[in-house]
Amino acid sequence: MNKTRQFGSVALSWLTWLARHELAVLLSVMVCAGGTWGFVELAEDVVEGDTHRLDEAILLALRNPADRSDPLGPAWVEEAVRDVTALGGIPMVTLIILGATGYLLLSQRFRTALFITVAVPGGLLVSNLLKTSFERPRPDLVPTEVSVYTASFPSGHSMMAAVTYLTLAALLARIEPEWRLKLYLLLVAALVTVLVGISRVYLGIHWPTDVLAGWTAGAAWASLCWLVARRVPRRSFAFAGKVLRKR
Repeated sequence: MNKTRQFGSVALSWLTWLARHELAVLLSVMVCAGGTWGFVELAEDVVEGDTHRLDEAILLALRNPADRSDPLGPAWVEEAVRDVTALGGIPMVTLIILGATGYLLLSQRFRTALFITVAVPGGLLVSNLLKTSFERPRPDLVPTEVSVYTASFPSGHSMMAAVTYLTLAALLARIEPEWRLKLYLLLVAALVTVLVGISRVYLGIHWPTDVLAGWTAGAAWASLCWLVARRVPRRSFAFAGKVLRKR
């Protein structure tokens, strides 16, 4: 009986260690590789025009058949969606990154703060490079009052939402000891990312495949950032902070 308990205790400890370390790394590698592969496959289909009919069908399904300028639902829903879509815009992302960076600096996690200021702008650069490479026109099936200045593929808002919120959640979860809070951070980040992407299609600003491409590319980038961040010590220059205070 004692041997059984000892074996169960050892097995539980091993599984706990695996869940905290190797399993997390494996999942991140899978997301990074899967996101990259998914983006490449989707981009190929978009370039060949294989997704156009499906894109049109989904976009029109979200509009009033009698008036394509009118999205489904009451007026307050459209206003709420406009607010949600702003969460993936550069002004909002910038404010969030500045706020998070300030928090990390005050917490003396200097390396993590520096990492965020590099990872998120890096994702924006990748997004702009991809847009320039594909130069896909914006949807012209439905009228929209939202001003746009860049190409359609991939969705910059969707990608930046994934890059920003998933990267922040992953880094903050890494310094959070409780697994329930880790999961909460990741779920909230994923929810915001999904809502931003849906809002772009609802407003008629992007084709659905633009959003899907933004999600896959953004998730791949966020996973890559998390894997790189594992090389950053958890203390994040805590020792250096103590030295500076002594001076």
